[in-house]
Amino acid sequence: MIHIDDETPADAGGRELLLDRVMPNRRTKPSERLREGRMPATGLAFVARDGGMIVGSVRLWHVMAGDRPALLLGPLAVESHLRGKGVGASLMQVALNRAELAGHAAVILVGDPEYYARFGFVADPASGLHMPGPVERRRFLANELVAGSLARAEGRVEAHGPDVRAWDLRAAA
Repeated sequence: MIHIDDETPADAGGRELLLDRVMPNRRTKPSERLREGRMPATGLAFVARDGGMIVGSVRLWHVMAGDRPALLLGPLAVESHLRGKGVGASLMQVALNRAELAGHAAVILVGDPEYYARFGFVADPASGLHMPGPVERRRFLANELVAGSLARAEGRVEAHGPDVRAWDLRAAA
């Protein structure tokens, strides 16, 4: 039985192994530049478990979308043998519901529009924004959890929120 849990620090190794298996080129993507050295948004990192094994993962990250605070979703990863069985969709629903409950106004991502449309992601709200590297324009999507939250947003998407070094310093204090 597969269930969705909050990611814990103990999940880090299993999550990385999953990502290495199903997304071996993830480190070359522009979205990764925004995640490097950062902590995911508090309470917005999830894993799918099948027994004790991590079989799926998704995280949300703080970014500034031009002058607007937003979240960056990704990567969404699911074990190959479970694709098409609802694991990714379940992770997405939990992530978006929790983001909305936490008061976040918008989520952006780079991904397959045919897949992400069912979760409310479209290209138009992101049309004035630019990623820190080349992305296929049709794959740069946004979901306004609060209607109009990205209206007329323009500029570069930049990392925001705590970096790992600041987190480590707080933990040592």
